[in-house]
Amino acid sequence: MDSPTFLSAFILLLLVTDPLGGIPLFVSLMKQVPKERRWRMIIREVSVAFGVLLLFMVFGRQFLQVMHLSQTSLGIAGGVILFLIALRMVFPHPDGVFGDAQQGEPYIVPLAIPLLAGPSALATVLLLVSRDPERIWLWVGALALTMLVCALTLAFSEKISQVLGEQVTTAFERLMGLILTAIAVQMLLDGIKTYLAGL
Repeated sequence: MDSPTFLSAFILLLLVTDPLGGIPLFVSLMKQVPKERRWRMIIREVSVAFGVLLLFMVFGRQFLQVMHLSQTSLGIAGGVILFLIALRMVFPHPDGVFGDAQQGEPYIVPLAIPLLAGPSALATVLLLVSRDPERIWLWVGALALTMLVCALTLAFSEKISQVLGEQVTTAFERLMGLILTAIAVQMLLDGIKTYLAGL
């Protein structure tokens, strides 16, 4: 797989975080939070998710070195994680993609982690930097734009849900899951190809 561009990295991160597919969960979480606290909660949760993902992005290479992991193993692992999550998007589970939501105002879990900064997002930012570390500021920009979209989706989740309706939202989630499945398979094939070439 060629080195991604800003646009392709942004689209990939957007697919991984899946803000549209998370709208039903967003709506259920928002109903448990007083309206005057919602913006503060959204900023807090998105900031935590951004901070975690940025930490993995900046120190990703050092993390790989400490754990004695290769870029090939990271690519294959990321592909597996993406594939499993994509399957739950295409074939919805009763508990949702990441499991059932807790009661009361969310605090880091499950909104910031794992909904926004889940295993697939962590693997994706590590993979972006490991593929082209010289363009890290490009990946930080793509991540920041992704988090901005997630924040806006959170803020307007109820209105978006009303406009789109449950069926359209479900259709979007399954379409994103299908695209994410193809990306995951490509990551797996690239990882296997690189591994076999190194034998």
